[in-house]
Amino acid sequence: MSSNTKLQDNLRAAILAKPDAVLDDKDLMQALVTANEQARGDNVIDLRGIAMQRLEERLDRLEDTHRSVIAAAYENLAGTNQVHRAVIRMLEPAEFEDFLRTLGSDVVEILRVDRIKLILESTVTQEDPAIDTLGGVLSVVEPGFVDNYLTFDRGGPARDVVLREILHPTHRIFGPNADHLRSEACLRLDLGEGRLPGMIVMSARDRNHFSPQLGTDLLSFFAGVFERSMRHWLS
Repeated sequence: MSSNTKLQDNLRAAILAKPDAVLDDKDLMQALVTANEQARGDNVIDLRGIAMQRLEERLDRLEDTHRSVIAAAYENLAGTNQVHRAVIRMLEPAEFEDFLRTLGSDVVEILRVDRIKLILESTVTQEDPAIDTLGGVLSVVEPGFVDNYLTFDRGGPARDVVLREILHPTHRIFGPNADHLRSEACLRLDLGEGRLPGMIVMSARDRNHFSPQLGTDLLSFFAGVFERSMRHWLS
């Protein structure tokens, strides 16, 4: 019998020695199934083959979902590590001024955002020259500013964490680079009884960096640590 109709002895021996290798090779098995269908002709419908094809499609979808879940879990773990590192760095300074400078420098780099701004409400409208020495990380605003800023694009009470695209950049918050920023995370701060609220605004050049579809648990944790630190400094 010619080599066209019979496997060569060495190839046949290799397949018989490791048949699992053939079964585990998706492309090889697909080629065998296709050859079998062609041998039967067009007038024969293989219901088992159709069922197997649908099972393969479902398996492919499950594998894609599995990869997506693993990727999401990895991103969540990486985000958790970032926030933990930022919190530890934020708790290191022994002076209030260094604490605020760290927020606008080291914490920005750790969280991989473009800018972080601390907004504090005050009834004192006179500018304090000491604010200029903090590298632009702090802004003092009039009472009511925080809740108005958190709700200007929606109704209802102010939420503790707001993620959104920046449609109308506010130079009062972002400074001269406001036009380059595309998304923001706004964290409302409760600074204690008898004190006006504050707010942390994180901003990024990527419009999808702070998408409303993202989870807010880590940002809520960061805000909780920060506001408790602020209560300590303010007391």
